[in-house]
Amino acid sequence: MNVLPGQARSTEGPVSGDPFLRLQLLVFALVAAVFTTVYIPQPVLPMLRQEFGVAEGVASRAVSAVVLGMALANLPFGALADRLPIRKILLVGGLVVAAAGLASALAPSLEWLVAARFVQGLFIPSLTTCLAAYLAKVMPAGRLNVVMGTYVSATVLGGLSGRLLAGVLMPAAHWRWAFFLASALLVATVFAAYAGLPREPDDGPAIRDTTRFRDVLLRHDLIRLYGVGAGAYFVFSSVFNYLPFYLHGAPFHWSTRAVTLLYLSYVMGVVAGPLAGRLSNRIGNGAAMLAGTVVLGGGLALTLLPTGWAMAAALTLVCAGFFTVHAAAAGALNRKLQAGRGRANAFYVLFYYLGGAAGITLSGHAYHLAGWHGVVAITGAALLLPLGTGLLELRAGRASA
Repeated sequence: MNVLPGQARSTEGPVSGDPFLRLQLLVFALVAAVFTTVYIPQPVLPMLRQEFGVAEGVASRAVSAVVLGMALANLPFGALADRLPIRKILLVGGLVVAAAGLASALAPSLEWLVAARFVQGLFIPSLTTCLAAYLAKVMPAGRLNVVMGTYVSATVLGGLSGRLLAGVLMPAAHWRWAFFLASALLVATVFAAYAGLPREPDDGPAIRDTTRFRDVLLRHDLIRLYGVGAGAYFVFSSVFNYLPFYLHGAPFHWSTRAVTLLYLSYVMGVVAGPLAGRLSNRIGNGAAMLAGTVVLGGGLALTLLPTGWAMAAALTLVCAGFFTVHAAAAGALNRKLQAGRGRANAFYVLFYYLGGAAGITLSGHAYHLAGWHGVVAITGAALLLPLGTGLLELRAGRASA
């Protein structure tokens, strides 16, 4: 997830009433279109492996390349959003992402596909990180949480749509058409957003936040929370990336369409995010982090049962646990900060996506060496990060009570 609570403050803005609803719809459509492009290859990775004649871990680079690009470009685009008109960044960046999507559809080799996906990842923060900064500028404080909730829901729907587009709506062998359709959708939503989003206000000279990047990078209490994001997404990305290979093989032998339908469990994120926020308010971020880690670990363990119902239940638990951990870590992070929230959240997102890229890469080696049991073993070890940090946060909360 790219947007975290508490990143921005604004007192007044130009949006209210029906225009506010229109802005919500524009934001929802744009973010959903962006995240549709991110996860298109995931359900058809076995097809990519077969078509290009590569191993599972090599085929998975079609996903890890875009995640790595997003991780590397998040901080630079955050800096650009403070200096340039954001609507123009949205327009240019969106067109580059769409063009790279077309290049992905036409890729004659896996190397070409991975390179095009990496370019997409480099420019996706122009539509995510920069959009968050834009909303902070134009939204009144009372409306900001509402539209951010719309943003988070759109990331979940977009992630699901990308998987369904490639794995269900289009025949798996025609995965290239999924890239064409996603690029067309993105172009349409980018132009709609550029035309429909209000211009940013000119606030004149502003009070500068003198917090430096290193100030929020070298704090031990914040580093632990960055590690929570990295560890949680390490697990989440690994499970959803290598599950198709697991279910295509013995003893399941499921079709691509059947495997893709299991991704409907991702809708749990729409419900889990708000519920996790309420849970954190009630029992504390540390306890919520621990609860989410236990649920996530339970989902991992359940995947070892070779039955269809166990897979469906396991993915539901994995999604519920992941979004609970993620929301609790984000809440804990922002409660610790009086200044430098933008920079701290940028680092959280950076570690988050680096964790995802590392998960896909290392779990690929684990899968090659030990199959699905290897993936469960390495992701189970990664859960020590949120588990340990949750315990520390819980103790700190009790000590200050």
